[in-house]
Amino acid sequence: MRIAIVSDAWSPQVNGVVRTLQTTIGRLQQRGHIVETYTPDGFATRPCPGYPEIRLAFGCGPELGRRIAAFRPDAIHIATEGPLGWAARRWCRRHGLRFTTSFHTNFADYLAMRTHLPAGLFWPFLRRFHAAASGVMTATARVAASLRDHGIAHTKRWSRGVDLSLFKPDGGQLDVATLPRPILLHVGRIAVEKNIEAFLSLDVPGTKLLVGDGPARAELERRYPLARFVGLKQGAALAAAYRAADVLVFPSRTDTFGLVMIEALACGTPVAGYPVPGPLDIIGTDGRGGGSARIGAVDDDLAAAVTQALTADRDACARAGTAYCWSHCTDQFVGNLVDAGLGTQPTLAAA
Repeated sequence: MRIAIVSDAWSPQVNGVVRTLQTTIGRLQQRGHIVETYTPDGFATRPCPGYPEIRLAFGCGPELGRRIAAFRPDAIHIATEGPLGWAARRWCRRHGLRFTTSFHTNFADYLAMRTHLPAGLFWPFLRRFHAAASGVMTATARVAASLRDHGIAHTKRWSRGVDLSLFKPDGGQLDVATLPRPILLHVGRIAVEKNIEAFLSLDVPGTKLLVGDGPARAELERRYPLARFVGLKQGAALAAAYRAADVLVFPSRTDTFGLVMIEALACGTPVAGYPVPGPLDIIGTDGRGGGSARIGAVDDDLAAAVTQALTADRDACARAGTAYCWSHCTDQFVGNLVDAGLGTQPTLAAA
């Protein structure tokens, strides 16, 4: 198929959405699909209000439409609800073309956290965006159920995977020999919506180690001088950080999955988080992730979750991580396009 993918999230952003899209695109191309991406780096951009590190392509609709029409895709997938996503949605509807969307971030809660307004104010915006899609791809059944509760019913499963050649128990470790144990690791964007302060304020022994960067880093470094902020790490360096940790702490309440959790597990590192979508789907209410041995813990008391996760079986963690396969995820993505009838789009010659 000729597949057009539209996303407001793209390099140089470093997050689970970008990694998921880039990995999936690579797998699609390996299978012979022709993929064209429409991302902010291809258009004039402006800083995102309140988040200048992220650049958004406002006013790109006409040019985006011309580029998609010239590509003549068989399928169109709109990954995000930003300016590019809305422009692609309008163009598809104007020309009577089907498309799929995906739900990567709970933007209702995300925006509520940033604006201090009720999350319910933002759901009509999300419903309108996704209602026109032929299918809405979600990472888990729990997220799909939440969307149904908010009036978005036409969901399709699109899980996540791990590069098991990179994220595995064997290999080098980040040097933490001089740091007090246990090593409590956080990996991700350092921003208010990630709820990192809930992690940093924990009264637990050991060292809090943070991998990543973001707009809240300077302020959090100032307020929590005992925490170790080591900056962005990717590839082998990221895997080494996972292996060095005793627990990955995932305090976010707005992510729909949490790719870093399954990467940590694949490296043999247990996970602690809140009982919310993402941790519940991966770790489970009993901390066993559907298996017989503990691989982490979820608890409304995050300190209690950390304490329980420290008792996990690292071999069981590694086994749990191997269950997440990018090949299967790519099968799901292609199947969702076909099920939505996107492989039989009318010609775009007249568009």
